[in-house]
Amino acid sequence: MRFDISIYVAIAFVISLVSAAIAIPIIISFCKKYGYFDQPDTRKLHHIAVPRLGGLAFLPCMAVAFATSLLVYYSDTSTPLNLHVSSSIMILGATGIYVMGLVDDINDLSAFLKFCLMLVATALMPLCDLLIRDLHGFFGIHELPLWAAYVFTVLTIMTIVNAANLIDGIDGLASGYAIIVLTFLVYRFIDLRAPIFALMAVSLIGAVLTFFIFNFFGHVGKKKIFMGDAGSLILGYVMAYLAIKCLTLSERDIYQQGNPILLSYSLFIVPVFDLVRVALTRVVSGQSMFRADKRHIHHVLMSLGLTMRQTTAIILMIVVVFVVMNQFLQTAGLDITAIFLIDVAVFAALFAAMHLIRQRQQSTLHRH
Repeated sequence: MRFDISIYVAIAFVISLVSAAIAIPIIISFCKKYGYFDQPDTRKLHHIAVPRLGGLAFLPCMAVAFATSLLVYYSDTSTPLNLHVSSSIMILGATGIYVMGLVDDINDLSAFLKFCLMLVATALMPLCDLLIRDLHGFFGIHELPLWAAYVFTVLTIMTIVNAANLIDGIDGLASGYAIIVLTFLVYRFIDLRAPIFALMAVSLIGAVLTFFIFNFFGHVGKKKIFMGDAGSLILGYVMAYLAIKCLTLSERDIYQQGNPILLSYSLFIVPVFDLVRVALTRVVSGQSMFRADKRHIHHVLMSLGLTMRQTTAIILMIVVVFVVMNQFLQTAGLDITAIFLIDVAVFAALFAAMHLIRQRQQSTLHRH
């Protein structure tokens, strides 16, 4: 099965990659012509206006690659073409998120309106039975009542979407993170014999990888571009959908070893833990939980003197380390609650170490 599906995965990846390679230079020219730039300010790290609609390419390129590879797959395998209700609703919600992000990139929407629109799009997922029904022993919790499963699923998706949006603060971070998450999910879907979702994930990877190259390696004023909210929100939405789908399929897999929730949980530790840490820090400081500042993990690392590229590389490495570490801890016999507590301790220790380094740097600076 792994060998067979790899052909269709390659088709989806190449089509997505090439489509984005064609679309993104056109988007850059469009932004320059009509003045759609991300302007520098005191909170941002760039000092020159940069085109900001790179995420405009994600959903169309993903759709073209997914539809093409899917048709080839169905024709080769003689499988009847059957679009499930969950996929249809996901497409509807993703389109709504995409349009909202695009409108926000062009004409800033109010935070309240964005929240309401995002809530509507997010609330669609559980309606197609895409629910987190069981926490598999997390703090002793197993099966959830239907209403609790619905609320928990919506809150989880909203958190992931917002975390993906907030991690888009430096070059290559949000796109690099999405590539890592989606790659893990592709391999897991192949193991689960779920080719449709593997193709869906890889259809987005190609477009995001092309964007990553323009964003991370492009020169300001030439080919550099930011993804904007249209990009970061659609990435969060699709990743949340696929992670929950991975969880539900893992629950039904008779060959499943270990906790079905582990991978889906581990993939989002860094952005979600950071989101919670920043929110709690603001509350303790007597500030609004939604106030924009420079407290996120990429800001903290760069305050230590690291370059933007070094910071991106370190954070992406931390993401992979948490996934691998958690798998090792599970193999060693720890349950999901113990793994979570270790993750919290490691994450807290990481920031404590960064704080200590920062204090020593300031102390050395004052002495000189």
